[in-house]
Amino acid sequence: MDIATGLGLLGGIGVVVGLIMIDGGNFAAYFDKHAVIVIFGGATAATMTRFPFSVIAHGLPMGIKVAFGSRTMHPRDLIEEFTKIAELVRKGGPMALESIQISDPFLAQGVRYLVDGYDKDFIRETMEKDRDNFLQRLEEGSKVYRAYGDCAPAWGMIGTILGMVTMFANMSDPSKLGPAMATALLATLYGAVIANMICLPLADKLHIKMEEEDVSRSLIIDGVLLLRDAKSPSLVKEMLVAYLPEHHRAEFAEAA
Repeated sequence: MDIATGLGLLGGIGVVVGLIMIDGGNFAAYFDKHAVIVIFGGATAATMTRFPFSVIAHGLPMGIKVAFGSRTMHPRDLIEEFTKIAELVRKGGPMALESIQISDPFLAQGVRYLVDGYDKDFIRETMEKDRDNFLQRLEEGSKVYRAYGDCAPAWGMIGTILGMVTMFANMSDPSKLGPAMATALLATLYGAVIANMICLPLADKLHIKMEEEDVSRSLIIDGVLLLRDAKSPSLVKEMLVAYLPEHHRAEFAEAA
């Protein structure tokens, strides 16, 4: 699990709740059904106008799953795993990998192709297609959350304007001024909180995850192809180290 995502959301919620508690703890004063309808209904409608329903249906759950999850194996761990696998292949051939347990699903898929004896072109095309499809789904999720984050403050402003119109239209009736003012202010609050505490941070997190997955899955593809060509463990390691950042390469070399 990605601890930073959970801590960030909990921290943001804690700040908002803490401020309400400081002001007296009257949570009921910060709820208005009209503002909720304006923000959630309006932002959802605008997002559905931007994207096909299938993209939204896949993008929203994908975003939550990936934003709160973490890779099974990081590039450094993947290189060490490939070095061990290459050693096994050198000693016993691809069939020696039949009983090996691999936690990363994408790497496990590549190892299965090696055991089954698929040719190099098939392995490359199939795994690259799987990688590209997965990255496309991540990008769609990032766009959906960013669109929701862009729409929420705008609909908050719409709710504020509607509340002010209602307020000015009922200046002669003081009993209607309070609810109208609550709608006007809370709509802006809801829009700002949803956009800046949830949607936009998740969109950025998905973009970062997409870049990490691109590097890791490309590394896996190259590693599997090197094993398919029966390269030595040392050569596999040296060629895959290029995927690590410069400062990590030095650390990796010292650890080795």
